[in-house]
Amino acid sequence: MQTKQTAHPLDKLLDTQQKKLAFFQNLILVAAADGRLDKDEGDFLVQIGQRLGLSYDDVRPIADNLSVLSFVVAADGLQRTLELQTLVQMMLQDGQIDPREYGLCLEYANRVGYNKQILDDMVTQLAGGAPDAGRNPPTVS
Repeated sequence: MQTKQTAHPLDKLLDTQQKKLAFFQNLILVAAADGRLDKDEGDFLVQIGQRLGLSYDDVRPIADNLSVLSFVVAADGLQRTLELQTLVQMMLQDGQIDPREYGLCLEYANRVGYNKQILDDMVTQLAGGAPDAGRNPPTVS
């Protein structure tokens, strides 16, 4: 008996190889921002890469050209929010919020139309805290 797997929202939104690679590039940029790749960050990248069906050959050009790459901003609003959430999760993987990683998350947030307060609420929520009741950040669970 086969069970039907429910696709994660990102799996539905990242429906082309180009979208998957752009998203993965954004993750790598945040992971590498502090100059080191923690084991948990590496594991998270592998997990996301596998879920997206990306091979080593697919992502090698990203790693080889990291110093000249920048964020690729998604066109779709929901995809932008989910990508920002995943970037924040990447930042939180090593248990520390490195200022360079945070700066990249803030840059992405600003580029997709979110302010610092929304990013900070998202960080708080994804780190296990309660959001500020005065604001309603555009998070998706």
